[in-house]
Amino acid sequence: MEKKIIRNVQLVNEGTISTTDVLIRGERIERIDPQINIPYAVDETDGSGKYLIPGMIDDQVHFREPGLTHKGTIRQESRAAVAGGVTTFMEMPNTIPPALTLDLLEDKYRIAARDAAANYSFYLGVSNNNADIVLQANKLKKEICGIKIFMGSSTGNLLVDNFNTLEKVFSESELLITTHCEDETIIRRNTERMFQSGKEPGPEDHPIIRDDEACYASSLRAVKMAQKYNTRLHILHITTEKELALFGNMAPLREKNITAEVCVHHLHFSSDDYAALGYKIKCNPAIKAPHNREALWKALLDDRIDVIATDHAPHLLSEKQPPYAQAHAGLPLVQHPLLILLHHVKQGRISLERLVEKTSHAVSDCYRIADRGYVREGYFADLVLIDLNTETTVTSSNLHYTCGWSPFEGFTFPASIEKTWVSGHLAYDRGQVVVTQPGRRLSFIR
Repeated sequence: MEKKIIRNVQLVNEGTISTTDVLIRGERIERIDPQINIPYAVDETDGSGKYLIPGMIDDQVHFREPGLTHKGTIRQESRAAVAGGVTTFMEMPNTIPPALTLDLLEDKYRIAARDAAANYSFYLGVSNNNADIVLQANKLKKEICGIKIFMGSSTGNLLVDNFNTLEKVFSESELLITTHCEDETIIRRNTERMFQSGKEPGPEDHPIIRDDEACYASSLRAVKMAQKYNTRLHILHITTEKELALFGNMAPLREKNITAEVCVHHLHFSSDDYAALGYKIKCNPAIKAPHNREALWKALLDDRIDVIATDHAPHLLSEKQPPYAQAHAGLPLVQHPLLILLHHVKQGRISLERLVEKTSHAVSDCYRIADRGYVREGYFADLVLIDLNTETTVTSSNLHYTCGWSPFEGFTFPASIEKTWVSGHLAYDRGQVVVTQPGRRLSFIR
């Protein structure tokens, strides 16, 4: 099998930074040692002055295939992912048709096996009337990442508000349950109040309509249900300070039954940014007031929040225009999560070691992913070489995903992604996606 070696690199892994060589054989890491001498030619990369990290595992993306391929495809969005140092993605069920059956779920796996540049898994969606099908997936718990329940409506009309369905799934599912938590009754009340006032909502009103109380009420409901049935629950994209009171368990991650995720845009933006970016940063749940962002950072660093994701949700720029009700919610982010976080490393918000923990190690532990998320001998070689001394300016011409715009256009990040390896093969190299083989389907230790 082909061998590759990355020499004299600063390896960031499992809480430490050390200078070492890393030898890759085929798809896996064969040896990690400060000096690796081999008597035959291999593909060599000089990592001097640069940092090697395990690839980001993004546990929440929307790649829009099938049915919405004018926004994104598994092929193109995953190519943007590897350009951003994301070596593994888990994709949501709100496509057309939505992935609400095991057959429809396998259709997505077949597309990914052919087209995905990164490693992959897909969630099975829950609707108000497919609980029996969802429970059939218990036999696949080592083969799929989990199930997704929209406990608040978002793109795709998959709102689950049938109490009997929720009870059945929470009480009988053996898979990890992930939730989008926003209370629909509160959102409708806030929307009606806004329109009754005579005001046409603008982007700055989005966090008022989808407010803190809507998030907290829904997250509280999910937590109580998980506690009642001892269910493995992972709440996605936490956005409010109030919700953080639900995650006070400081146990080791692998011992937690209820875990939480934060997304890069909620760590980076606040409601102050609507004035400049408008509907470009409209998303569900909403980007909220600055004190929430500060609370999210604190909770991330004290381990109440366990992992970081993107919730990459591409829409055409023409779909992000007023009026409020028609402006689609979601941001294209999968190409820049590590660069966003490296910006905050340079700002002193987070260390490189903690960045790696929250984007790779913790995601692997949270989902029990087999042989990924760490730089270890015998593990798959999902690796990213980063340069903290070379800047990256975001322009429309260097975007790799389908929709072709970014809320970061014109922004210069103080770092760059130099190379990305996916399961041992080079997938991205200095601005060019160079995929030569598709990513691999994830397996889980459950």
